[in-house]
Amino acid sequence: MEEARDSVVRRGEGALLWRTPLFIAAAHELKSPLALIRQLALSLEEEDCSPQEIERVIRQIILTSERALRLTTDLTKTARLEDSLFDLEPFNPISLCEEVAEELQPLYRAKGRRLRISPRTRPLLGLANRDLLRRILTGFADNALHYANSEDDVVVSARSYNGGERIRLGVRDYGPALPTHVWRRLESSLGVSPTPLPARPNSSGLGVYIAKQFAEAMNAEIGAIRHQDGATFYVDIAASTQTRLL
Repeated sequence: MEEARDSVVRRGEGALLWRTPLFIAAAHELKSPLALIRQLALSLEEEDCSPQEIERVIRQIILTSERALRLTTDLTKTARLEDSLFDLEPFNPISLCEEVAEELQPLYRAKGRRLRISPRTRPLLGLANRDLLRRILTGFADNALHYANSEDDVVVSARSYNGGERIRLGVRDYGPALPTHVWRRLESSLGVSPTPLPARPNSSGLGVYIAKQFAEAMNAEIGAIRHQDGATFYVDIAASTQTRLL
């Protein structure tokens, strides 16, 4: 009798868990790429597809699958953050920005867009967990491609501030500006829970929520800056005091 009651309780807790904003947002985010993969796969059944068209569709399926896999991997990692220790190490922020851009370039090219790095002449050395930081930047750049309403370039940048004690890595996108009252509401809830971002169709805010969890795990902070023609989502980390590793 007691075992049966415990089983009912566990089922009830599981049902409540899947109604939480995090899992609702995850389902929302995964639905779009999975639906696209299905649509692309069905298009391959058409008898009049040329070899070039088949190659294009297969490439799109691969890119879309990679995006869905990145999301599921990040979700899995957030679930294990409390049980993990993340070492902080000195690294070159510009080099990391270049890695992110190289990883996402195929996806950007497939959509006729461009991801570029803001040039910098003075060297930088940051202190963070490289893997978590790369995931944050990749998520911001991925969101900019899929949710920012503009065909302009997306720009990844790194700069020092606060007297050189901090480094800000940001992803700048372009599009219509958010109204002031909407932006204030966004700032107050940024990363607290998955929340749809206004003026960005189909966005659930899950990527920003994940970014906040990763940032907090390595004592970093995320934020956003409103522009008249878009927004910058950024992560602030500590600058390293070690000899620059360039």
